Amino acid sequence: MENIYIVGAHSRGQTLAEYIRCLYPNVRTEAFLYDNEEQNPQKIGMIPVLNMNKADKLNLTYPVLIGTKGTYHEKLLWRLQQMGFTRIYPVTQKEDRMLRNAYIRKYYAEIGQCFWKIDEPGIHKGQTTVSEKRTSAVYVVRSVFDQPLGCEYEPAVYEKEIQAGAALTDERLYPGILTDDRGDNISGKNGQYCELTALYWIWKHAREEMVGMVHYRRHFMLPKQWTAAMQDHGADVILPVPLYVGPSIAENYKMRHDPADWNFMLDFLKNKDRKLGEAAQTFFEGNLYSPCNMFIMRREILDQFCTWLFPILDAAAAHGGQKKDAYQNRYPGFLSERLMTFYFEKNRDRYKLVYADKNFFM
Repeated sequence: MENIYIVGAHSRGQTLAEYIRCLYPNVRTEAFLYDNEEQNPQKIGMIPVLNMNKADKLNLTYPVLIGTKGTYHEKLLWRLQQMGFTRIYPVTQKEDRMLRNAYIRKYYAEIGQCFWKIDEPGIHKGQTTVSEKRTSAVYVVRSVFDQPLGCEYEPAVYEKEIQAGAALTDERLYPGILTDDRGDNISGKNGQYCELTALYWIWKHAREEMVGMVHYRRHFMLPKQWTAAMQDHGADVILPVPLYVGPSIAENYKMRHDPADWNFMLDFLKNKDRKLGEAAQTFFEGNLYSPCNMFIMRREILDQFCTWLFPILDAAAAHGGQKKDAYQNRYPGFLSERLMTFYFEKNRDRYKLVYADKNFFM
């Protein structure tokens, strides 16, 4: 048995610990380490949480995995070296994707469920639901608040940029950019609904037969002929590879955001359809969801999904009102990530799902 430390006691560190536990049964996380003044629990599960600036009994021979945002890696690497650690491994985006995919593949195999990725050969037989000749577009949501990318990115030929929250400003990212304030729209709600104001516009106005949504810094990692790959899989929907969060989807949300909004959302579902609400509650006691409100799907499925989704979000926003904190005020968007995953898990018998990795540009 080899012992390790994980730097990072929040969601990323906990997720990394679960991947390690599942994939490497001979590796044991001795403790989570942190070096800030934030409030942290004394334990996460049975694993201690230690302030690395105060702990005087750390074993400097143990490997240390840095499970935080990449922007903190350089500072933490230097700090750990100064402490005397020599086996230090910052977990990069690429390594996180590898661990996540291995974890999800093992999890789905254990429950007898298919896990297909768009960049893997499909085995679909019979009539397909997707044709290579179908028109397609993946809308890239942007904002006047975007910070410059730290790298060059050339939009794919199928990507169309759309400026969200356009009704709230006269500023345009560039002349002629598509905006979400034309025709039937909720652009003025962008402060709460964030990228969902663009989703609403896409729902009401996009005419392509295959429709997707990604973000300025987050894009799907798709094969060149992804529409043909969807046909090969007989796929209706592409979602991001699921993410593990602990202690559950529900508890993770309530730890990070206002629990009252989550509780109202569940009660709303139960009042609307008791069986649906109970199914949602059971699902949210699990740990996997597809983050970031990213997708590609047939337009008729998008219509079905948005027809179901937006009344729930509108009711939650009417109940929860405006939050003083700008980040927490985006709770309809945070709820939507979890609801999207639930919707498609519930409808696996209606829609064929495949998954794709996503990147993140600093």
